[in-house]
Amino acid sequence: MPAQDQKARLEQLRAELREHNYRYHVLDSPIISDPEFDKLLAELRAIEDEHPEWITPDSPSQRAGAQLSERFSKVQHPGPILSLANAFDPDDLRAWHARVARLDARVEEAEFVVEPKLDGLSIVLHYRDGLFVQGATRGNGEVGEDVTANLRTLRALPLRIPVTADGPAAPPYLVVRGEVFFTKKDFEALNRQRGAAGEELYQTARNTAAGTLRNLDPSVTAARSLTLLVYNVVTSEGEIPATQWETLEFLRTLGFPVSKESFLCPDIECVADQYDPWIEKRNTLHYEIDGLVVKINDLGLSDALGIVGKDPRGSIAMKFPAIEVTTQLLDIGVNVGRTGVLTPFAMLEPVEIGGVIVRQATLHNFDFIAEKDIRVGDRVLVKRAGDVIPYVIGPILAARSSKEKPYQPPAKCPVCGQPVEHIEGEVAWYCVNAACPEQLVRNVEHFVSRSTLDIVGLGIKIVETFIAEGLIEDVADLYILERDQLLALEGFKDKKVDNLLASIETSKSRSLGQLIYALGIRGVGEVVGADLATNFADLDALSSSKVEDLEQIEGIGPNIAEAIVDWFQRPRNQAVLKKLKKAGMWPKSDLSTAQQVGQGALAGLTFVVTGTLPTFSRKEAQDFIRANGGKVTGSVSTSTDYLVAGEKAGSKLAKAESLGVPVIDEAALKALGR
Repeated sequence: MPAQDQKARLEQLRAELREHNYRYHVLDSPIISDPEFDKLLAELRAIEDEHPEWITPDSPSQRAGAQLSERFSKVQHPGPILSLANAFDPDDLRAWHARVARLDARVEEAEFVVEPKLDGLSIVLHYRDGLFVQGATRGNGEVGEDVTANLRTLRALPLRIPVTADGPAAPPYLVVRGEVFFTKKDFEALNRQRGAAGEELYQTARNTAAGTLRNLDPSVTAARSLTLLVYNVVTSEGEIPATQWETLEFLRTLGFPVSKESFLCPDIECVADQYDPWIEKRNTLHYEIDGLVVKINDLGLSDALGIVGKDPRGSIAMKFPAIEVTTQLLDIGVNVGRTGVLTPFAMLEPVEIGGVIVRQATLHNFDFIAEKDIRVGDRVLVKRAGDVIPYVIGPILAARSSKEKPYQPPAKCPVCGQPVEHIEGEVAWYCVNAACPEQLVRNVEHFVSRSTLDIVGLGIKIVETFIAEGLIEDVADLYILERDQLLALEGFKDKKVDNLLASIETSKSRSLGQLIYALGIRGVGEVVGADLATNFADLDALSSSKVEDLEQIEGIGPNIAEAIVDWFQRPRNQAVLKKLKKAGMWPKSDLSTAQQVGQGALAGLTFVVTGTLPTFSRKEAQDFIRANGGKVTGSVSTSTDYLVAGEKAGSKLAKAESLGVPVIDEAALKALGR
C-alpha cells in the first residue's frame, strides 16, 4: 500500500478506535465486540510499527484505557493499572515467552500462574489499617473514577480485613486490584425481573455490570447482585508475598474473594496445553471469561522485565476465540417444523465466531423479535457458546440509522402459502396445513425415528426422495410402498429394499403409545403418548375423546388436551388414520397394563425416570413401572413419589433433592415392583 494510503488508513483507524473507546469505557454502549476492536488496534499498531515516525502521544495505541466520565470525582492510582498484551493461540504464547526469555534468561526456568480472564469491570480497592476506604475504576490506567459508595453495596467486598480472626495481619496500607461482574445466573435473573416488569432487557453482562457500578444512585447498585474477584496487589506498606501464587493465597486468607479456577504451571508448555481444554471449560463456569491471564509467578522477575508501551512484559492475556461478535442482519427467514411451528432465523453477513463462520442464527420466536425491536438491516450482537446454535442477543441501537426495516410475522406459510395461525396466549405461530411439504419431511422423519416407531433405513435424505418422487403424501403411505416402486429409485438394490420393507412391516408391532407419540401431535411426547395408551383402547377411542375427558388424565393440561382434539378433528389427519387402519397399523392398548393400573405392586405411585440406568433403557424402566400399576410423568413435582436416577441424572435429581422426593436406583425400583 502506498505511504499516502497508509497514512489515510492510519487516521481512519485512530478516529474509529477513539469512538469505540469512548462508547466502551464512557458510555458503556459499544457497537462492536472486543475481538473486532482488537483487530482494528492490531492493524493500527502494524502501520505504526512500519512507520514509527507517525506515532503521536494521543494515538489509541499509546493508551492503556479510556477517557473519564465527568460524573465522578477522580482518583489518582498509586501505581499504573496496566492493560495486557494479547496472545490469540498457543503459538502466540510461545512467541511472547521467547521474547521475554531473551531479555532475562531466568524466564526459561520460570513458573507461571494462570488465571481466568474475567469479562467485567476492573476496579482498584484501597484499605487503611484494615478498613476499606476507597474504590475506583481503572479509568485511563493512571486516574480512575471514585465509585466507593457503590462498591460498598457489594456483599462480596470485605469492608474490613482480615475477615476472620485467624487471618494474617492486614498491612497498614494495602491497594488491590480486582474485577466486578455478574454471574450468569444473576444476570439472567435480572433480565427476567426486567422482563416481568415490562422493561427493556440488557444485552451483555459486562456492559450491565459497568453501568451498574457507575450509576450515580448507589441504591441501584445495591439492588443488583454484582460480585467481584480480586487477583493483584497494586501496592502495600507492609510485607507482601514474593510470588503471584502466594499472593492469591495471601489475598484469600485476608478474606478477599479469589478465583478457585487459577492454577500453577511449571513451564510454558503446561500453559499452552491448557488452551484447548479451557475453551471448552469456559462454558461450565458460573461467570463469563474471554481467555486466560498468564503471569510469571516470580514477581521480582516480572517487575524486572519492565513495561513495553502500556503492557507489562511479565504477563499476557491468552484470548479465546470470540463467542460474541457484531454483524449485519441481512434478512429474516422462517423455518417450518414438524408440528407446523414457524421459527424465525437471522440471515447474517458472514462472521467468524469461535473459529466457525456463521451465516445464520436463531431468533427464538416472533415475540423475541418484537420485544427486542430487531429490524432487518440492524447491526446485531450474535453469540455462540460451545456447541450451542448461534443466536442473536439483540440489536446495537447506537449503530442504527433510518434505513432499518421493522419486521412483521408472516401471514402465510413461507413453504406452502397457506394462512398461519396464532393461538392466543402462546408464543408460537403455526402452519396448520398438514400437507405442507416442509412439515411432511419433518413429520415422516419423526414418525420413523428410533424413539417412536424405529423404522430402520429411513433417513431424512430417503424421506426427501420419497416425497420428491411422489411416493408418499403422508406417513400412512409408508405402509403401501411397493417393492417395484423402490427398486426403480436410484441407489435402491434388492437387499436394501427388502430390509426397508421388512422394517416397515415390523413397525406394525409397536405399541399404541409409540404410535400416538409418532403422530406428532403438538405437546404429546413419549410420556403423554404412553399415558393416553393406558386410558384409551385404540385410536378410534382417542379420536372421539373430548377436552374435558383428556384433562382428567394426570399431566395433560388444557393446551395439550385442545391440541389432541384439534388434531383428530382435522379431515386430513382423519384420512391418515383411515389409511393406517386399512394397512394394519392399528395397535390396541396393552390391556394387561391398563387393567393393572391401580392393582400392581406400584399402584398409586408416581415415578420420574432420569439418567442412564445399568440394565434398563429409560423406556424399559417406564414400561416396568406401568406394567406394575405405577404412573410415569416427565417432570419432578411435589406429587412425585420416587425419582429413579441413573448416571448423569442432571437437573431432575437436583429438583428432587430440593423437594425432598425420594431418589432410588434401578435395583430399588425392581425391588419395589416385586
